[in-house]
Amino acid sequence: MNIYADNAATTKMSPAAIDAMLPYFDKIYGNPSSLHSPGQRAAEALEQARETIAQTLGCGAKELYFTSGGSEADNQALLSAAAIGERKGKKHIISSSIEHHAVLHTLERLKKRGFEITLLDAHENGIVRPEELAEALRPDTVLVSVMYANNEIGTLQPISELGKLCRERGVLFHTDAVQAVGHVKINVAEENIDLLSLSAHKFHGPKGVGALYARKGIVLTNLIDGGAQERGKRAGTENLPAIVGMAAALREAAGQLEEATAKLLPLRDRLISGLLEIPHTVLNGDAKLRLPGNVNVCFEGIEGESLLLLLDQKGIAASSGSACTSGSLDPSHVLLAIGRPHEIAHGSLRLSLSEENTPEEIAYMISSIREVVAYLRGMSTVWRDLQEGKRSYVIQ
Repeated sequence: MNIYADNAATTKMSPAAIDAMLPYFDKIYGNPSSLHSPGQRAAEALEQARETIAQTLGCGAKELYFTSGGSEADNQALLSAAAIGERKGKKHIISSSIEHHAVLHTLERLKKRGFEITLLDAHENGIVRPEELAEALRPDTVLVSVMYANNEIGTLQPISELGKLCRERGVLFHTDAVQAVGHVKINVAEENIDLLSLSAHKFHGPKGVGALYARKGIVLTNLIDGGAQERGKRAGTENLPAIVGMAAALREAAGQLEEATAKLLPLRDRLISGLLEIPHTVLNGDAKLRLPGNVNVCFEGIEGESLLLLLDQKGIAASSGSACTSGSLDPSHVLLAIGRPHEIAHGSLRLSLSEENTPEEIAYMISSIREVVAYLRGMSTVWRDLQEGKRSYVIQ
């Protein structure tokens, strides 16, 4: 049996997205910036895609800017807000300790430019508390950036409450919604979101394309200079096939959201309960306030890399954390931030499901993971010391 359970890293493109893209490779292939008829047909398709995505997010089409993906959108959002803050003499930014590295590394750049960065605790359940944001806000705070859903542990943040606090204080609010768009209902106006990042390949669209929502009136800082594309805020000929595919994928995901969630929740919860039957295993993140397809656990006494390799031999594609850092031997900064010790964080497993996974696959994963964990523990000197009482269990 071959099972793909790494949808947080990337998803399979939907047939609807592929079909939507095909005409824009060899039939409607003009440059959207050109004035001739082929170019104008391409421009019409570009704006229709923009309108489709805007309707899904509850924003205006002119508030959307196409990017190469979530990381670029995150960078532009943070750097734009920082530039606004510099002009107003405000150089304090608030974020959380479990953000994606696209946010955290950009904050490090801004710190070197003289910005003061406050990272809020996400606590053991992986959720930022609004009251702690309220305490952290200052007169010189220009931006709060808190991700909508965590890419590793899947926790969903109280975005509406956080956004309301920022709106009341006149502070810009950005959310990295790369893992959330297409999987949970989002309305930027109702949730007081000023800036939002998304990426197509997380909801069955193509790789290499995303978007940044910026509320009307927010002046963006260019990351790429050149032509006047994207209303002068993102130079470079738009990747029209990918943009059309992204719009088709998001339209389909939004239309099937309730149905997909209803299917995923019992699969997710059965997988969690089955894995927690393995002794000395702990769930990472809140049991309920998490993405419908996300499961993240730690097994004491094993290394995640060995677990992944053996599961791959059994036909299970999984992850130990973010795909962007999968080559690193360092433990997940997210797991460390929610209080997992280094030795426990090293034994993590992330399984991210899609609507295509089945109950039979869930049963196979539970039995296979149980076998592999037992096998690895059988070879582990750490596990032997734990069983002999020479060490104390961290996970009870």
